[in-house]
Amino acid sequence: MDVNIEDTVDKHFTRLKSEQKKALHKLGIRTIRDLLYHFPARYESAGQTGTIAGISAGAEVTLYGTVRKPDIRRTWKSRRPIAEAWLEDASGKIKMMWFSQPYIAKSLHDGMVVKVSGRVAGTGAKVYLANPTIDKSSIAPDAVHDSLFIKGTEQDETLYPMYPESQGISSLWLMHAIKKVFEAHTHEHIEDPIPADILARYKLPSLSAALIFIHAPQKKSDATAARKRFAFEEVFALQIVMQQRRRALLKEEALPVAVDRKALADFVASFPFPATKAQMHAIEAIVTDFEKPHPMLRLLEGDVGSGKTAVAAATAYLVATSLPKDRIAGTLQVAYLCPTEILAKQHFSTFVSYFRDHPIPIGLITGSECRKFPSRVRYEESAKLSKAAFKKMVANGEIPIVIGTHALIEKSLSFKYFAYAIIDEQHRFGTMHRQKLATKGEIAPHLLSMTATPIPRTLALTLYGDLDLTILDEMPVGRKAVATEVLEPKKREQAYSRVRAELAAGHQVYVICPRIDEPDPAKELALIAKSVKAEAARLQKDIFPRAALGILHSKMKPSEKEETMKRFEDGDINILVATSVVEVGVNVQNATVILIEGAERFGLAQLHQLRGRVLRSTHQSYCFALPESSGETTRERMKAFKNAKNGFELAEYDLAQRGAGELAGGRQWGVSDIAMEALKNIKLVEAARTEAARLVADDPDLKNHLILAARALVADKEMHLE
Repeated sequence: MDVNIEDTVDKHFTRLKSEQKKALHKLGIRTIRDLLYHFPARYESAGQTGTIAGISAGAEVTLYGTVRKPDIRRTWKSRRPIAEAWLEDASGKIKMMWFSQPYIAKSLHDGMVVKVSGRVAGTGAKVYLANPTIDKSSIAPDAVHDSLFIKGTEQDETLYPMYPESQGISSLWLMHAIKKVFEAHTHEHIEDPIPADILARYKLPSLSAALIFIHAPQKKSDATAARKRFAFEEVFALQIVMQQRRRALLKEEALPVAVDRKALADFVASFPFPATKAQMHAIEAIVTDFEKPHPMLRLLEGDVGSGKTAVAAATAYLVATSLPKDRIAGTLQVAYLCPTEILAKQHFSTFVSYFRDHPIPIGLITGSECRKFPSRVRYEESAKLSKAAFKKMVANGEIPIVIGTHALIEKSLSFKYFAYAIIDEQHRFGTMHRQKLATKGEIAPHLLSMTATPIPRTLALTLYGDLDLTILDEMPVGRKAVATEVLEPKKREQAYSRVRAELAAGHQVYVICPRIDEPDPAKELALIAKSVKAEAARLQKDIFPRAALGILHSKMKPSEKEETMKRFEDGDINILVATSVVEVGVNVQNATVILIEGAERFGLAQLHQLRGRVLRSTHQSYCFALPESSGETTRERMKAFKNAKNGFELAEYDLAQRGAGELAGGRQWGVSDIAMEALKNIKLVEAARTEAARLVADDPDLKNHLILAARALVADKEMHLE
């Protein structure tokens, strides 16, 4: 079969059904190249493939047969649902049982031919398959007894690749599709993007060998070597992109910022709190960048409550007091991009408080309104403006500092002397947003990206290799650590006692739930977890009848969310029951307790962000994590959450345990799972970075490395899919 690597999959697998084509597209598989780069998520040693008559208790087996009598029943005492079905082949039949997974029975029908893998449980005549994995691909059993290269008779210990699947496309289907591509020797004709000398230097397998090792490993070490190679390839390709960006940046000219360190020191001294050493170090790093002829590209990473906004304000002050080049009037302008309206308004209020004694106009633009400080009527207040009037003032250079949401990057908003772009919670924005903001002026602005999401060093080096990194690793003076407790359901009264004490002291409380509404009990797949609405009703009726409760979740209208938050900030609401929508952009200093229901359902970084909501004042604050399950994994994660002194420690713990996917969400970063695994290996990341820097220095436009240039474009596109 003559196959071109860029040919579409459906051209070569002509019997594909429409739902299979949709499934392939959902998996991102359109070409033969995509198919070969769709790597297994894991491998299973499925045990001996045989007949039902030949099985024995305790064995791991793979069986082929026909499904009979799928049904759902409940256990007599606990009423726990069990899916059941019989598997039948020419030699006999065996019962299959799936505990607490009733939906499996609904996915099966009588007469279906399947492949089943699992452990034989029970004894004697009462053996059964316990929670087996089931493959419903329509492939004949005799074709399946062979792996990719080894005949069924030799393969007792064969590793079966288990791929990310989609309805209609199973691991078995993918295994056999790749087998056909290998039989056509297509993989041997793909040019390797990694130069041969680099492969030799790090003892990495060639592309054609690595493809065989990863899809059809004869032993675990084959798969490990292949995964290391592909991880290096992806990180290397990303580093190539980063090095090219840095090189291009060094050629650009920035608008000169007048650095007056005396005026800056006076401004910082006017803050309502003393700046930390870490803040002063960050401000100095940014100011030093302002003095260079090319634009700054810097990432400011700081834990929740570490004072990133103050650093942004201090550096914005320098820009907003600088004259444009060869001008005797006007000032340079700053744009501060925020992911949510709540956060934009909060930062606007914070900036107004910082700049109250400094006559610098500050603007706010969101989807719902525009405001300007100071008001012409009362200096200490801000005034509402029409969008047209606001945009005209920005375009004329009359508002030096503009804070806003996505409305900030609309085409209709233009700046006169745009010199400094600040992006808050920058991982919530894609490259396109960054580029739109950067092209607001005729000259590239200085860029400061900020994040409170703890990022392990290897992840930062990989994803933000084009940025200089500054870390705020110090908390403001007088800020007490949040006292964190993990409580099992029987001990939740401890949390309620603390809540009552804090309410009596005039403080406020957050209660976080994983869901908005109660699950539909008729749905077998319904997530049984506490909901905002039901929990608020229960707390009001049974636990805190005298407290004023409010609810906040993502399905509320922006105006409703804003009104609820204002009432909470003003103290009209004592207990706010919410989803993780409060994770970012809520700053209520009087809130001192947070209860997190179903804590195991949140990522560790998310839990840390939520805990940060009560890290806003000098009062002692409390966080109670209330997990609904108590498995070993949950216990370990909750222990790490309780004991971690800061977000960075938590980030490194999570990276060591599970890779960065759990911490930051592999999909969120746009980096494949295989590259996420690589981030546990700092040496691999640093090697990729070193090699990329050397190669780009020798061949900036990759004219001698065209295949690598194409691979780098793919990596960049995948990482920044919007």
